[in-house]
Amino acid sequence: MSTDSSGLPPAAPSRRRFVTGLAVGGLAAGMGLWRLPALAASGAAQPLQTLSGTDFDLTIGETPMNFTGATRPAITVNGSIPAPLLRWREGTTVNLRVRNALPPGSIHGDQASIHWHGILLPADMDGVPGLSFNGINRGETYQYRFNVVQGGTYWYHSHSGFQEQAGLYGPLVIEPLEPEPFAYDRDYVVMLSDWTDLDPKRLFARLKKRSDFDNFSKQTVGDFVDDVKQHGLAATVEDRKMWGQMRMTPTDLSDVNGNTYTFLMNGTTSLGNWTGLFRSGEKVRLRFINGSAMTYFDVRIPGLKMTVVAADGQYVHPVTVDEFRIATAETFDVIVEPTGQDAFTIFAQDTGRTGYISGTLAVREGLRAPVPNVDPKPLLTMDDMGHGGMGGGGHDMSSMSGGAMAGGAMAGMDHSGHDMSSMAGGATAGGSMAGMDHGAGGMQEHPASETGNPLVDMQTMAPAPKLDDPGIGLRDNGRRVLTYADLRSTFRDPDGREPGRTVELHLTGHMERFAWSFDGVKFADAEPLRLNYGERLRIVLVNDTMMSHPIHLHGMWSDLEDESGNFMVRKHTIDMPPGTRRSYRVRADALGRWAYHCHLLYHMEAGMFREVRVEE
Repeated sequence: MSTDSSGLPPAAPSRRRFVTGLAVGGLAAGMGLWRLPALAASGAAQPLQTLSGTDFDLTIGETPMNFTGATRPAITVNGSIPAPLLRWREGTTVNLRVRNALPPGSIHGDQASIHWHGILLPADMDGVPGLSFNGINRGETYQYRFNVVQGGTYWYHSHSGFQEQAGLYGPLVIEPLEPEPFAYDRDYVVMLSDWTDLDPKRLFARLKKRSDFDNFSKQTVGDFVDDVKQHGLAATVEDRKMWGQMRMTPTDLSDVNGNTYTFLMNGTTSLGNWTGLFRSGEKVRLRFINGSAMTYFDVRIPGLKMTVVAADGQYVHPVTVDEFRIATAETFDVIVEPTGQDAFTIFAQDTGRTGYISGTLAVREGLRAPVPNVDPKPLLTMDDMGHGGMGGGGHDMSSMSGGAMAGGAMAGMDHSGHDMSSMAGGATAGGSMAGMDHGAGGMQEHPASETGNPLVDMQTMAPAPKLDDPGIGLRDNGRRVLTYADLRSTFRDPDGREPGRTVELHLTGHMERFAWSFDGVKFADAEPLRLNYGERLRIVLVNDTMMSHPIHLHGMWSDLEDESGNFMVRKHTIDMPPGTRRSYRVRADALGRWAYHCHLLYHMEAGMFREVRVEE
């Protein structure tokens, strides 16, 4: 049995990982190389290409890449994945000349773009074709020029087609004008992402035809027998009936996972072992960026505590944890103090528990620490999806305050045998229950546009903020896991005004059709959300789907509120787990047309996108 530098065997790889390892190892052995293979197929770790200053030349092109043993055309910036690390300084003006050098006939299209994620700037610099500008055609150069008015950890990526999935993403670090409220000796970016050898357009087409293609863990007869032993026959049969009638499965945690994806850390696979060096006792700042297309990662460094000091580029009161979940597009800065051993594993597993990416903190290159096993696969419950007392073994439905909703919410569900004594009113037009009291367990109202809508396959009944919930698969795991409730900005609400109005939007979808939307209305059919310049408003999001959605509003901050409506933390991306209802404040201080969307790339492309217009 092979061992790593610690003398311990590595975690058992999945079959797909093992095949990838064979392809790389076989090639290395054939060349007489017995150390970690510094080959493209291994995704061998290379230092991030770094550009600093105020003037930048960035060229978008197509470059062959090999992360799995097969060479595929990637879309790159200056030839690299990820794109170069850009270092700016707050208070300066940056000029970025972006040239589209994609070859004729590229599978990635003729047009390109770059969006500066989380950066405050004029609308025509935001980089969204069709809203901000016309895009960058092949052979053309677009000059981005804007003042840098913030500091922190951010990233940038394409907003054209599926180019982000194919490699066009990169880290962005802005040095602040004022001294930071914490000290550190070393500073590393840790950018997590997902790669597929498939043409992303083909992957999207596959999702439209068969959205559960990657769900290899559907429940079996053995699972049924185990559940009968734990919960009893009647409850187990009823549970299977409910999932079947909703045409859903409790193992469907992600649309695309490690059965299709190879996960990367700073553009390298686990075989490549990206390594950050340290001296014992030093404080090391790790800037985690989730630049994936579709993957949530659960991150930990066994043997080390992580102190979270910033979220989405903004300082938070330090909170020390063992683990955190990072949604697509989020960033978290942490401080660690490695000591007592020569190497520590940075371990990031996907939420579906289908794979992982690992790297190392070490006192010198070439070292590894043991890699943990991927955690057991979690199962969704009805309670996770906001259906109140339906979670758990017995599925007591007495807490429900309404019947099966119109619009396919719980269409065809047989509620016989359940205690329905406290249900108040039955189904209503549009699935809406007048007089709803969120604080008393009342039923969630739903917009009329969801009624009888073929793009809506379910609605949440009893959503809650769940700000103190670590998330599906992280509860009671023996580790201290970060929650949104732990995040508190180091500053008060920068606006100070109470919101003048509230806009409620529902995140909706149909799993089998792979259709995603706001309020059951896909982007092509939706009217813009219009904001008055200078106003302070509250946006309430309700997740009616069984999937998590990271929601990103361009051009403006999203100031997350607690359950009582008090300002908590400033972010640019708000994670919305299934069955949640969360609110945040927005100051409409940026004129123009802005994108507002789920940051899961294929959900956005399938319709969960709105235009926001800020007008005088």
